[in-house]
Amino acid sequence: MAVLTFTDRGIYCPAGDFYIDPWRPVDRALITHGHADHARPGHARYLATEAAAPVMRHRLGEITLQTTPFETEIQIGDAKVSFHPAGHVPGSAQIRVEVAGETWVVSGDYKTDADGLSEPFAPVRCHAFITECTFGLPVFTWVPQAEITAEINAWWATNAAQGRASVLGAYALGKAQRILANLDASIGPILTHGAVENTNEILRAQGLDLPDTIRVNPDLDAKAHPGALVLATPSGLGTPWMRRFGPASTAFASGWMRLRGIRRRRAADRGFVMSDHADWPGLNTAIRETGAERVFVTHGYTSQFRRWLETQGYDARIVETEFEGESLETPEAEPAQ
Repeated sequence: MAVLTFTDRGIYCPAGDFYIDPWRPVDRALITHGHADHARPGHARYLATEAAAPVMRHRLGEITLQTTPFETEIQIGDAKVSFHPAGHVPGSAQIRVEVAGETWVVSGDYKTDADGLSEPFAPVRCHAFITECTFGLPVFTWVPQAEITAEINAWWATNAAQGRASVLGAYALGKAQRILANLDASIGPILTHGAVENTNEILRAQGLDLPDTIRVNPDLDAKAHPGALVLATPSGLGTPWMRRFGPASTAFASGWMRLRGIRRRRAADRGFVMSDHADWPGLNTAIRETGAERVFVTHGYTSQFRRWLETQGYDARIVETEFEGESLETPEAEPAQ
């Protein structure tokens, strides 16, 4: 019997009678992180890391949620389970499942480069690895974070000097805080969309060090904060919500900005190549360090990445899931404001 099987509800462990990041309601769900395509409502019981729990409670409301520290083994039925840092967003985990001496790992979403905010990715040895491949093509290779944040700060400073606001679209959980933690706050005030600020407050309460921000609400006179940088959700750009900021330059922070034409299609002035998912070298390094012989690829360039892995000697297969990875067309679902 396989340690994990793939069903129409999600990734299932028969030995423990639980699912990992299921997309249909189940009795027991182990959740890798709080993004909406992985942490869905409707399950009877949830298990996640202690660091992921506050955001999950905020997004999902009253749920029955058990938490665990990283790298602590839990016995569930005949399966041994532990959560290990994925480096994707604060609290995100890979889930290790061992049954009768065979170990499988579900990566969730991950990145291998430390961002100074999330718990750094930790490779986990296993026999089979279920990996995302959102950016599973050689063209996707990220430059160091310090270079991107320097570009963002320079863009903001130029706009401020010219009397424009700088409106930057980024996911409300993870990306926005990663940017925020690296901004040069001396340039000007930092305004935030409500969904971003809700997450800021939760993560600050967990001890993350983020600079001061000002929530954008209906009473805010944005023009009283000249030269501000505005951290918006991707869905906020190009809507009437933007009008309150007056003259503004717009930008997106996404791995998709690596592709020519994406920024033009999104009608943004700038594109900053920053992703909370592993790039091509990161995916290959992560897989190699697991020591796995079998690799299941999901959400992303699955066909291309599978073929590449087969040329490298892996038993590689594609798994169909409802995970979305990083998308500009269907932005991260956010709580209503």
